[in-house]
Amino acid sequence: MDNRNRRLDTALAIGLAVLVVVPWYRIDKGFLSFAWLGDFPSEASVAPGILQIFLHGRVWLIGVLVALALALSARFVADPMTRGRLLAWAGGLGVLFLVLQGLAIGISGWNWTMADTVFGPLRDGQPPMGAGAVLSSITFVLLFSFGLAERGIMRGDAFVVSTISILVFLVAVFVFYPIGSMFIGAFQDFDGSMNVDGFSRNFVDPSIWSLDCLIGGARCGIAWRTLFLAILTAGASTLLGLAFALVATRTRFPFKKGLRLLTVLPIITPPFVIGLALTLLFGRAGVVTKTLAATFDIEPGRWLYGLTGIWIAQVLSFTPISFLVLIGVVEGVSPSMEEASQTLRADRWRTFWRVSLPLMKPGLANAFLIGFIESMADFGNPLVLGGSHGVLSTEIFFAVVGSQNDPSRAAVLAMILLFFTLSAFLAQRIWLAGKNFATVTGKGDSGAHIALPRPLSIGVHAVVIPWMIFTLVVYGMIIFGGFVKTWGLDNTLTLAHYAKAFSVTIRDGSLVWTGVAWNSFWTTMEIALISAPLTAAVGLATAYVIVRQKFAGRNLFEFALMMSFAIPGTVIGISYIIAFNLPPLEMTGTALILVACFVFRNMPVGVRGGIAAMSQLDKSLDEASMTLRANSFRTIRRVILPLLRPAITAALVYSFVRAITSISAVVFLVSAQYNMATSYIVGLVENGEYGVAIAYSSMLIFVMIAVITGFQFLVGERRLRRENRISGLAKQTLPVLTEEKTA
Repeated sequence: MDNRNRRLDTALAIGLAVLVVVPWYRIDKGFLSFAWLGDFPSEASVAPGILQIFLHGRVWLIGVLVALALALSARFVADPMTRGRLLAWAGGLGVLFLVLQGLAIGISGWNWTMADTVFGPLRDGQPPMGAGAVLSSITFVLLFSFGLAERGIMRGDAFVVSTISILVFLVAVFVFYPIGSMFIGAFQDFDGSMNVDGFSRNFVDPSIWSLDCLIGGARCGIAWRTLFLAILTAGASTLLGLAFALVATRTRFPFKKGLRLLTVLPIITPPFVIGLALTLLFGRAGVVTKTLAATFDIEPGRWLYGLTGIWIAQVLSFTPISFLVLIGVVEGVSPSMEEASQTLRADRWRTFWRVSLPLMKPGLANAFLIGFIESMADFGNPLVLGGSHGVLSTEIFFAVVGSQNDPSRAAVLAMILLFFTLSAFLAQRIWLAGKNFATVTGKGDSGAHIALPRPLSIGVHAVVIPWMIFTLVVYGMIIFGGFVKTWGLDNTLTLAHYAKAFSVTIRDGSLVWTGVAWNSFWTTMEIALISAPLTAAVGLATAYVIVRQKFAGRNLFEFALMMSFAIPGTVIGISYIIAFNLPPLEMTGTALILVACFVFRNMPVGVRGGIAAMSQLDKSLDEASMTLRANSFRTIRRVILPLLRPAITAALVYSFVRAITSISAVVFLVSAQYNMATSYIVGLVENGEYGVAIAYSSMLIFVMIAVITGFQFLVGERRLRRENRISGLAKQTLPVLTEEKTA
């Protein structure tokens, strides 16, 4: 009872303190600037909630006081069921009230015509929610969780219930609310009024759905071009990834370490840099183009600028991801099953085709899905190489920032893009549903994988070796392109591009960052280093809830989280712009919207990595810790987290790299104050400053390698000793649990 009272007292104290001492509405210069302290609490713009109610005419906020009073009354109730019911009602009503009043009341008054009719016009509206409103919302979520725990939900574990509630709340705010706002935005006019004309006009636009290319016309609509490109990219990257995986695991290829290194490089490369490298090779002033023109008198063409060039760049970019997905699947095929097939007189080709390949279906389906979604969401390569052949991602961008200035068109295009990706996501789940591909069991499997059929081995080598050489040439162009004055015109070696981007001088005894790239570089590092640990924390907390807890709607919760992976970055960007550009949550132009975008865009990878790692930890570890009177929080901190270091490192590395290299969502969300590296490089490319753009990109690659190494050093490695039977497990866990008990 004492613990329940202590946590309830803490939550109530926070809720009351927020009402009294924290500005309720958004501060223009930012809450953490503390510039508002000079006007606090008298000015209406920085007044706390209690003064907003009684001095500044925002009487509707009295609902917050009512909900807190209801929670306070529960403090003096002894019966746990009644107490829990009061707390759950207080927290639920508090959150619901804050959401409704934030949506209903805008800057100039009522947003809803029905509310204006029922309650009459408001004399004044309200600014966007600020720190006070946000902290109050979180307080009410905690009160709701405490109420459910008091009533015995999740065995009365308040930490677990609070974790689930906060995750659901955050996903609802930062995933489903923006997507819902985007759908509504497709039916709105510039002033926010409902108007279906824009949706109807854009949805039936021939430039989207035209099939003229099938009947001899110039080209098909952008929807079909994007879909066709995504299918080709996904198919090619999956086949190449499988070829790389087979060479790395089933052959005696002498350069396997180099092969794995080449698969990492494109992941830490900004997505449009490969497009730039292809331009340096095959553009009108490219090395290959000029060599062919001089040797064979071939007129330079523009074949690279279109779907062909985009396809080559995307396959180069996404094949490594397919390889990383497939290599574990190829290695995981049971050798004993292949040996059994040969024992039954099947040759190597039949064994591979009828036994090994079918067992790789989950990996092939995942690799195809990832390639399909990445191609759909790709923005950088189509921007650099697309020319007049736009795709959905670039058309959405130009509908927002171009001369069209048509948010309704952008929303309609984003809905089409989302429909394609979700359809692929659902098709993959349906195809794999109800099928069992497990071959690794608790029994030993000491057999060796069979060698590949000779024709297949020759074929995969014939594909992989030229592709490796081509990849090396492309990256050679990336490095070399930063050291020449003007590519194709003046190939004199120079450091001018690096000096322009990253020059440093000393003025009046202090260091001055004079390079043009420093501002966006430091902003990118700051945002990435903030979002990476948050992404890892949210992802691993979600994985713990999914793997270790049983609650109603768990499967739906997991599906909803993984569905956010199927939402392309372009759709995330446009939905964030539509949702967070106006009250109740106005975050555009701030660092917060970038951090939120990265955390909830990259969270599914942390979730899947955490689920895979946590599934390997026996639940008896948790149970032993609980038996020794450790609560869930201590069990996670002292027992589970030390065993999840590989998953933590993977989540940190992936989220950090994605925060630096992402462009499809970021390009919509950057501002003059918070400009990310990828967005800045796109601006350099648009201005024709290819040398500076490549120099900046090369610097980012080296920085990412250094930071990834630092993450691995800080997190460390998981240390396990394998000993006989239960004694080994006891020796590993009992010191930790005994220390937990004495603490």
